[in-house]
Amino acid sequence: MVALVMGRRLRGHHVEPHDVPMTVLGAGLLWFGWFGFNAGSALGANGQAAQALMVTTVSAAAGVISWVGASYLGNRKVSVVGAAAGAVAGLVAITPAAGFVEVGGALVLGLVAGAACFGVTLLRERLAIDDSLDVFSVHGVGGIWGAIGTGIFAVAAVGGTSGLIEGNVDQFLIQIVATVFTVVFAGIGTFVIIKVIDAAIGLRVTSADEEAGLDVTVHGETAYVPWAGIVDGSMPGSGAGSAS
Repeated sequence: MVALVMGRRLRGHHVEPHDVPMTVLGAGLLWFGWFGFNAGSALGANGQAAQALMVTTVSAAAGVISWVGASYLGNRKVSVVGAAAGAVAGLVAITPAAGFVEVGGALVLGLVAGAACFGVTLLRERLAIDDSLDVFSVHGVGGIWGAIGTGIFAVAAVGGTSGLIEGNVDQFLIQIVATVFTVVFAGIGTFVIIKVIDAAIGLRVTSADEEAGLDVTVHGETAYVPWAGIVDGSMPGSGAGSAS
């Protein structure tokens, strides 16, 4: 919603990652932290926590496989950034289901999430929506699928609630209604909030500030200063008088 209301940046919406190793490191930290997010919801070191931890890993790994596979089928490239995004898609999808599904359900949730989220990123690019972190494509779509998928793959033996796979149509319908309500509530609520902020202090900086970059105009510094020696091909410490 914010991306739609604010529109694209002056220099367009396609932004390459600044530091791929840091992106992978961040995804790894997310994956590890998600164990506390999902397994910790059991509020104890018990079988339910172990089950949640296991299905969380399975879904994340499945998300990696399906995202990378879809990317390879589409452009014959395997991106490590895509693999990281696929892991997050799988993690998002399993979150509402972690206390209710078995490994098989987690596998399907992750596989569908990775491929579906990858597909929506392609759609986002075609629509030129400036969501550089693919927040909606990964978290939005992954969360929607995970909520609905919970109503499909929930197993009574795991969380006490059965889903469509065990014949419980009512729970499946409840998940759909709840998901639609959440999307509408979040969309309208966010729209109202950002409109109020826009009226009060504004959402966008000036064109000049955007061109210069907010690091300079807001903080008075730059996060990344290239080595001066790169310009002439030399490296720091390689000039006259430097140690061999």
